[in-house]
Amino acid sequence: MNKTIISIDLKSFFASAECINRGLDPYKVPLVVSDYSRGQGAITLAVTPYLRNLGVKSRSRLYELPKNIKIMYVKPRMKLYEETSKKVMNIYKEFVSPDDIHVYSIDEAFIDATDYLKYYKLTDIELAEKIMKTVKERLGLTTTAGIGPNIFLAKVAMDIEAKHNKNNIAKWTYDEVKTKLWNLSPISKVWGFGFRLEKKLNNLNIHKVGDINNYTREFYIKRFGNVMGNDIINKANGIYDTTIKDFNSQTHDKSMSMSQILYKNYNVNEALLIIEEMNDMLNRDLRKKHLTTKLIYLGITYSRDLKLGFHETISLDDYTDNKDIILDSLKYMYFKNVKDLPIRKVAIAYSRLSKKTATQISLFDLEEKYNTNEYYELIDQINEKFGNTALLRASSLEKHSTIKNREKFKNLI
Repeated sequence: MNKTIISIDLKSFFASAECINRGLDPYKVPLVVSDYSRGQGAITLAVTPYLRNLGVKSRSRLYELPKNIKIMYVKPRMKLYEETSKKVMNIYKEFVSPDDIHVYSIDEAFIDATDYLKYYKLTDIELAEKIMKTVKERLGLTTTAGIGPNIFLAKVAMDIEAKHNKNNIAKWTYDEVKTKLWNLSPISKVWGFGFRLEKKLNNLNIHKVGDINNYTREFYIKRFGNVMGNDIINKANGIYDTTIKDFNSQTHDKSMSMSQILYKNYNVNEALLIIEEMNDMLNRDLRKKHLTTKLIYLGITYSRDLKLGFHETISLDDYTDNKDIILDSLKYMYFKNVKDLPIRKVAIAYSRLSKKTATQISLFDLEEKYNTNEYYELIDQINEKFGNTALLRASSLEKHSTIKNREKFKNLI
């Protein structure tokens, strides 16, 4: 799959938006966005490029900031950022159709420019420059962009190289995988490789992305499971088949979804139990309707005062109603992205639904899948007869479980 994808990010967005709103230059002002009323342990949501050029990280504690600089502290104003982000997205929509844009976060988006280069008679770099120049002229915001043949390479090009180039643009092709991607270390700096996965790979003497090729695809599948194993080896070679259409299908295709706003802040392990329970509930409904799914979505929102979170979609190799396969995908996306921050909302969804009669099963794993599904169908029958919570995970007896209040969360679509 060879497309022209532009990954575009608003540089130091919250801090820059605050500066521009005040008529200040973010490259000359030491401004920090943080709820300073929470004390010196409060997290900085953003710092200006001026401070970043001095080595100050955007996600640090107030007590870690330099003491020899007179810093301007401002409380976060999410309404301002949301309104500014909307203006930016409207500029993107002037250049391409909304169907070819995926809003990845409040300050970042993916654009499929494949069908627009001939129309504008521009190269991919020229089109990116034109979009970025328009944002700068109208809103005063600086952007960085990565260009690649798929979402992964475009995103990594932007994260790793674009900020170091004079025009804030970096383009990576498949030909540059060996020279640019393979040399990256530590592995966790690459989008899609979290610290937990990095530690597991380090234990295999893998310290650079290229080292992943020291083992076979079959090795990773056996060690990490089908979804994660394939994803690891594919990304190590710049392969990423999920498209912007796939990302956007959560809202456009027929789907089943469930979300929970948690009654208190949950830590990483507590929120994982909620994901497992929600998958149990949603999967039961999937089987009951004799459907299978191929596209799995996970969304996490952190504590309301942080206004942060992540969402991701992963495409499975085959259509399935197997709860364990789907849960493996959810766990993979979760641990790949989650940060050690208080979690307040969890959302999952299945899309690209298909009738189970259309599912094709390999002869090599037919028996295993059949036995697993037969087991879960038996649990469904017991719960149907004696109540939805007659049989539960042992972990659902823990105090932070919510499944016993499941009637509150019947928001399937």
